[in-house]
Amino acid sequence: MDELLRESGEEGNQLKRTLGPYGLIALGIGAIIGAGLFSITGVAAGENAGPAITISFIIAAVGCGFAGLCYAEFSSMIPVAGSAYTYSYATMGRFIAWIIGWDLVLEYAVGAATVASSWSGYFYKFLHNMGIEFPRQLTMTPWDHIHVANGKVIPEMINGVANPALANSVEVSGIMNLPAVFVVVLLSLVLIRGTKESSLVNGIIVSLKLMVVAVFIALGWAYINMENYTPYIPQNTGEFGHYGWSGIIRAAGIVFFAYIGFDAVSTAAQEAKNPKRDMPIGILVSLAICTVLYILFAHVLTGLAHYTEFKADPTDKLAPVATALKHTPFIWLNQSIILAILAGYMSVILVMLMGQSRVFYSMSKDGLLPSFFSNIHPKFKTPWHSNLLFMGFVSLFAAFVPGSVVGEMTSIGTLLAFILVCAGVLFLRYKMPNAPRGFRTPLVPFVPIMGILTCLGMMVFLPLDTWIRLVVWMAIGIVIFFVYSNKNADKLKG
Repeated sequence: MDELLRESGEEGNQLKRTLGPYGLIALGIGAIIGAGLFSITGVAAGENAGPAITISFIIAAVGCGFAGLCYAEFSSMIPVAGSAYTYSYATMGRFIAWIIGWDLVLEYAVGAATVASSWSGYFYKFLHNMGIEFPRQLTMTPWDHIHVANGKVIPEMINGVANPALANSVEVSGIMNLPAVFVVVLLSLVLIRGTKESSLVNGIIVSLKLMVVAVFIALGWAYINMENYTPYIPQNTGEFGHYGWSGIIRAAGIVFFAYIGFDAVSTAAQEAKNPKRDMPIGILVSLAICTVLYILFAHVLTGLAHYTEFKADPTDKLAPVATALKHTPFIWLNQSIILAILAGYMSVILVMLMGQSRVFYSMSKDGLLPSFFSNIHPKFKTPWHSNLLFMGFVSLFAAFVPGSVVGEMTSIGTLLAFILVCAGVLFLRYKMPNAPRGFRTPLVPFVPIMGILTCLGMMVFLPLDTWIRLVVWMAIGIVIFFVYSNKNADKLKG
């Protein structure tokens, strides 16, 4: 702990402290309000929960609240870049720290790819509404396909039965998601330019995004069709996780991805002006604001359009707001709202890419990764090598992996990170009860234990293939740890 705190005060090869409480709250809202609201909501409602997606958001928010309180305590104790990775290192040692750091690669990098995929869906809608037909093959991954007839997407199933119109349609398969690659590259270059500049851009976009959410809720509320809420909890199809209560809890695990913004706030601790005071404010206030907006937004979204409408087209699934607005007289608002959503998504990708590069920076400083990744740009004072690495890595994911798949991978990574942070608070209260804490998690051990149980419960309800991907990813990480990272860290210490 002393070593970490000493490191945060060193001069020289350090990150610049430029963020105050409002900047940190904006950073959190910038990451929280994005694909989870404007995209994953439609996916989870259409495939898992139906109108009861609002219940899923409440369940996810409860788990986030417990984890957020634990994050706030840690961030006030250890104002060092790296988020859950740094906290785990301080409490549970190098191996657990490596596990969580490797998991955060999954959380942030794959999360940025999810949002980039959704950005591409809205980008296609924006151009289409202007009469510009961007090639569909270049907005979908090789795993996606749609059926098109007379320029319209034909759903494969109608009420569980094969659509007879498919006989006269043409199947279109994806090649790569080119707009998603473009936005990742653009924002990676912005991040290399500097944190202060990135924070300014993010603050402007967040204001725009909050305005869009408020307008959508206010205008859409009057046009809710109450029939769309019947049944509020659709009957389970016989398959686990597809509607019914199993679908609601699975959807909670999927939309949990939407709440990782406050986690991203904690990665910027070493760039906060007064981290002991400002980090808890940034984490808890951004979480509270976004939880209320999520529940209201999901209620209006599923009230305007029947949940089955979000299933037909991969670009519709990733752009449910455009689908919902068709049921209002405000179709003319469509373009301006889509434009604001595109800008909002850019702030999410910006924050996620920033969080990931800061985690790699911290892991590199500890010797678990090559020193190449902790090199600071001499002029911009940013970890630019990490930014360049993830520009390539995230671009590949966004180009070739479907948005729904990477979204589930992000959720399971996020839930695992939250479990370890909650466990770390318990451990540190026992190991170092008298250590100074700028913020103390209330009701310990109840809050950390409930955080662990809630997050674990949502993980259990995620699909089996998502668990398999997590296990494979972690197995690769463990091999790297024992082959390179552990030995290199020992060498650095020696």
